[in-house]
Amino acid sequence: MLLKQNKVLSLIGLATKAGKTASGEFSTEKAVKSNKASLVIVADEASDNTKKMFRNMCTYYKVPVYFFGSKEELGHAMGKEMRASLALLDAGFAKAVEKELVNTNAAKTGGSKYGEIESI
Repeated sequence: MLLKQNKVLSLIGLATKAGKTASGEFSTEKAVKSNKASLVIVADEASDNTKKMFRNMCTYYKVPVYFFGSKEELGHAMGKEMRASLALLDAGFAKAVEKELVNTNAAKTGGSKYGEIESI
């Protein structure tokens, strides 16, 4: 479990160095609403209000959202202070992180899967 979690955090760090993340509530929300976000991660310890807002928004915009890690872990992975939410802006990084998150059984709610075709 710990090894998988470190892999997720390492991938977040790499994505940040590559300039492919947006973090903080405002930037994450903006990335989702402008269809730039490929995956959203919200800290487990984020407030219920924050979790509900991102769950609803990501479901509406069909962006996968996961609840994973602590604010401190997410912030540290990005080389910043505590972060309650972040968005991965690159599909490749998002796919790699999602694969690890599925393996760690992180809680996924809302959004859609890659390549999933939804009928109207």
